[in-house]
Order: sequence, then C-alpha cells, then structure tokens
Amino acid sequence: MRGSMLKSAAILGLLAAVGPFAIDMFLPAMPAITEDLNTTIAATQATLTAYFIAFGLAQMVYGPWADQVGRKPPLYTGLIIFLLGTVGCVVAPSIEILIGSRVVQALGAAVLMVVPRAVIRDLHTGPKATQLMAMIMLVISVSPMLAPLAGSLLLLVADWRMIFVVLGVAALLSLILTYLVVEETLEPEASIPVNLRSLARGTRVLMTDKTFMGLTFVGGFGMASFFVFLASAAFVYTQQFGLSEIGFSVAFAINAVGFFSASQVAAPLGMKIGMERTVLIGTIGFAVFACLAAMVSLAGWLTLPLMVGLLFCANAFLGLVIPTTMVMSLDPHGEIAGLASSLGGTLQMVAGGVMIVLTAPFFDGSATPLLCSIALCSLIALVIGLAVLRSAPSAQSAP
Repeated sequence: MRGSMLKSAAILGLLAAVGPFAIDMFLPAMPAITEDLNTTIAATQATLTAYFIAFGLAQMVYGPWADQVGRKPPLYTGLIIFLLGTVGCVVAPSIEILIGSRVVQALGAAVLMVVPRAVIRDLHTGPKATQLMAMIMLVISVSPMLAPLAGSLLLLVADWRMIFVVLGVAALLSLILTYLVVEETLEPEASIPVNLRSLARGTRVLMTDKTFMGLTFVGGFGMASFFVFLASAAFVYTQQFGLSEIGFSVAFAINAVGFFSASQVAAPLGMKIGMERTVLIGTIGFAVFACLAAMVSLAGWLTLPLMVGLLFCANAFLGLVIPTTMVMSLDPHGEIAGLASSLGGTLQMVAGGVMIVLTAPFFDGSATPLLCSIALCSLIALVIGLAVLRSAPSAQSAP
C-alpha cells in the first residue's frame, strides 16, 4: 500500500506541478516583462490575475466532465489547450496578447488541479487522503523551491520568452506521462451523466452545505494570501531590498519550504488530534504570524531576514490548513467528487484573483501593502474557520 501511495503521489504530483510551474517560473521575469513590453507593473500583475480567474472558472467544466467520461480524457484536452496558450506566450508582441495567452494557458492548466484531487477521492478518504494530498504537495513543492530559480537562470542566458518554451516542453512530457502511466480510477458504474439538471442539483447540494463552503473559503483565503504574495513579491524583494533575480528566488524558496514541510505533518496530526482541530491550529498560527509581519512593517522595523522569517512561520501554519480543508470538504461528497473538486477550486481561485484586484491599487513596490494584504486574508480565513468548525460534523474528525 505504501509503495502504491508513493507511486500515485509521484505521478499526480508531477502532473499537478505543471500549473504552479507556469506561475513560479514566470515570477522572476515580471520586472523584465514590464520593461521589455513597455508596460506598467499593474498590467504585468494582470497576467497573474487573469491566469488565476480563468484557472478557477475552467475547473467548473473539467470536474463534471471527469465525473462522466473518466479522469484521463479531460487530462489530454487540458494539456493540449495549455500547450497552445504557451505557444501564444512565446510569440506575444504586447502585454495584451500575453494576458490573453495566459488565459488560454490557465484554461488548460485547470484540469491539473481538478483531476488529481478527484483521483485522490477515488482512491482514499479521511486521513489517508490527507496523507496522499500532502505527499502530492511534497512533489509540487519542487515548483516554488526550484521554478523561480530555474526561471532566473534562464534569464541569465536568454530572455523571458525562453521560460515559456520550457513550459511547452513540460506540457508535452505531461501528455506522454498521462498516456503511458496514468490509470483510470473512475469505475464505469460511478459515471455521472453531465446535464444541466444534475449539475444544478449537485451544485445546489454543495452551495447549501455550510461545512463545504466554509472549508473551501478557509483554504481559499489561505491560498489568496499566497496569490497576493506571488503578484507582488518579485517587485518588493528586488526594489525594496535590492535582491537580484536569483536572490529573490532563494528568498521565495525559503518561504515555500515552510508551507510544504508543514503539509507533511497535516495527516499524522489530523489522525492524532482530529482534522478540525488541525485546521484551527493552522488558521490561528497563520493569522498570528501574518498580522505580526504586517505590524512590524507598519512600525518601520521590517528587515529582509525578519520578513522572510515571519512569512516562513505563517506559511508553515498554512501548510496544515490547505491539504486538510481540501480533504474535509470532499469527504462527504464522494459521489460528485469531480464537481465538488471543481467548484471548490473555482471558488478558491476566484477569491485569490479578486484579492489581487482589490489590493493592487495600494501596492507601491514596498512590503507594507503586501504584508497587510496577507494579514487581511489570514483574518478572513480565521473568522470563517472559527464559525464553520464549531458546527462541523464530528464524523470528520480523525479517530
């Protein structure tokens, strides 16, 4: 069983990492893109906002489709769409074309968020599912730790377009991996025909489930804080603290290590003290360190080591929240796992995109607006978590 779980984690993790790589490799190039395309910081940030929103909305298509035809056909389609969008990014002559191409990329990459989560629900539930989710996140952790560095190194020998060439190669390799290695996990008898009535019925069930919605947004605003960080971090680290592109990549990787290291503790901790309590500990710790970072910056005491250290701690607690809330929200809805996965992912991505839009006007290239935005996300997640977990069914706790 352990070997089977490791195999599943490796395969699903490699596929799921393509989407984050499309974000993280791109981050060091944002200042260069702003200059090369003669545009503004806000317009360059829009390439991320558009990506997140399209990424979220597209999940609503792939989930129900995967519940009807199986998990593999949507993977093929999504990867081909991602590849087409990547080609558009390589040849984009303007920021408008680049934003449009990023939207196409996201429409394809969304399948890599929905299908792996549905496959996890096909194979496992409860703490075992949390363990597999955390193992997949360990594989994905290569992205925030190595992708920005890889992007920075590419910028030393080529321009920013080479980053998208590499992403295109990754998409081709993922297609081959899907064809040769990925197994179909949806049993034929579990197939759910896609029609407006069944979609409406399933969506109504999910949207009226306070626990599902609450857990989705606890994780969603936790992820939103990371999206806000992604949109602004390159400018803050290079402009306020004077880091090079490679220096930014190292600082970014340190923050990511906190998240993915803690995510590996989520499953055993959930088995020991209960999954609800694990989420509460994570949201409280996340809010404490995020708010502390914001207050230090507002007081004018912020240094680079202090910022990196406080964000490391905040993201470590967030690592307890994300995989656990994903599993808890899907556990009661195994018969519509694809729809639940896609709706949850859509709501979370849209929340992240909206937070970037709302906070962008306050961004001035310094750390204070960024850290205050992260603190706001953490407080929203904490309030929702305290409200929903008090009424969450005790059956979702680990034995």
